[in-house]
Amino acid sequence: MATGEPSRRTVVQGGRPKAYRPLARTAIVEAVAAGLAAYRHGAFFEAHERLEPAWMGTDDLPERELYQGLIKLAAAFVHRDRGNPTGMTKNLVGARRRLIAARDGGAGLAAVELDLILTGIDRALAALEHGTAPAAIPPVALAPVELA
Repeated sequence: MATGEPSRRTVVQGGRPKAYRPLARTAIVEAVAAGLAAYRHGAFFEAHERLEPAWMGTDDLPERELYQGLIKLAAAFVHRDRGNPTGMTKNLVGARRRLIAARDGGAGLAAVELDLILTGIDRALAALEHGTAPAAIPPVALAPVELA
């Protein structure tokens, strides 16, 4: 391997090598289901942790963008719960960017309502911009997700 090339255990995402720990499709589906369930129950840190293996477990770039976008969305609400509007804003912006990349790249999910999620992110960002306290901003709703 030439100097500067990523190893087989990395995937170049966003121009940088990122960890890649291959997972079976069933394990990815389980990780996403667990992460989304935790998010829906308001366990945002747990959602972040449960989604991370799915993100690192695939080398499909649009799919990685989707999972990383969902991770950043969960992280935004961890910051909301901590009363940190700057952290919340930064993660919402990052989530939005990743989810748009996933949508534009044709991420392999059958029933993710990315436009609905993006609208929710935009509403949360607008509320923050208008000075709404993070605690007053409801979590972005997630439609049911079925992995292809």
